[in-house]
Amino acid sequence: MKIIGVTGSIAAGKSTIVGWINELGIATHDSDSSVHELLGPYGGAVQDVLTEFGPHFGTIADGIDRKSLGDEVFATPQKRLKLESILHPMVRQHRDVFIAEQRKANAAAIVLDVPLLFETGGEVMCDYVIVVHASAKTTVKRALARPGMTKDKLALILASQTPSDDKKARADLVLDSDISKDQTRNQLIDWLSVIGLSTVGDKLG
Repeated sequence: MKIIGVTGSIAAGKSTIVGWINELGIATHDSDSSVHELLGPYGGAVQDVLTEFGPHFGTIADGIDRKSLGDEVFATPQKRLKLESILHPMVRQHRDVFIAEQRKANAAAIVLDVPLLFETGGEVMCDYVIVVHASAKTTVKRALARPGMTKDKLALILASQTPSDDKKARADLVLDSDISKDQTRNQLIDWLSVIGLSTVGDKLG
């Protein structure tokens, strides 16, 4: 079973790429979705977060106010690291269960969708890594269009991530989301064929 990691800086266009791969029938573990579940109503991380950061961030029944918590932790690196120390082991456990299930099902390939793949050392789990890239101008434009995003918050988020050029240098495939979707899609299809998933890639044609 091939394990393909997909990562990229905020607003690089990663979700579009993962969506195409999902259309091929390749199962995906989405680390962001795992975090949302962990911080949602009765989520596994809620009590630890409330204990560490305070009851004003939510309740067990309602979950955590992720925007308020995010505003605080990205402004204070020590708090961000503390939150990551709570969440990352839980996400890894969820991921490992997913991988085991897919191996048991004899899946040909899976995708690990991880925004912080390199930052968390997750690339060691992967046979291949796709980095989705967009120019700084495109990244800023897309990110600032998101609800609740500000220039200051975006700067803090980007500062917490591995620089885009470093990610690209460590990738097996770099997909440029500034070019047309057809071009990007064709690059993905061609690469899937190269790594032995040509039958899967044909479904995108």
